[in-house]
Amino acid sequence: MAKPGEVESKWFIIDATDVSLGRLTSTVAKILRGKNKPTFTPNVDTGDNVIVINAEKVALTGRKASRKVYSHHTGYLGGLKQKTAGEMRKNTPDKLIETSVKGMLPHNTLGRKQMLHLHVYAGAAHGHEAQKPEVLDINNLI
Repeated sequence: MAKPGEVESKWFIIDATDVSLGRLTSTVAKILRGKNKPTFTPNVDTGDNVIVINAEKVALTGRKASRKVYSHHTGYLGGLKQKTAGEMRKNTPDKLIETSVKGMLPHNTLGRKQMLHLHVYAGAAHGHEAQKPEVLDINNLI
């Protein structure tokens, strides 16, 4: 059983170019939770930090670009806002991946803490070179 002070976290970088959205986000969620480690403990944040680059090039299979709808309500009357997955990939690709990963994490305080370890960038540039992230190839993991 891992204790919160004993957990060592690493940094991983994942390139989202031509990787399907579901495969990418399920792998990222496993790493954020720490399920890829032998010291996984469900009530302790044992996960690693993940940097996702090239989010604008993520693949949406089938007709998800036009049929998958993300919606939220502003709180005002008639305030239901809806966007398709294709619109989100074009306008805010980082939010598309963050929304998908957030749905795969626990919906409690621990899940919100684990979401802070996710860093998504639309392009190839990121500001985390000082952490010396390891490159992870999604296609060879699964």
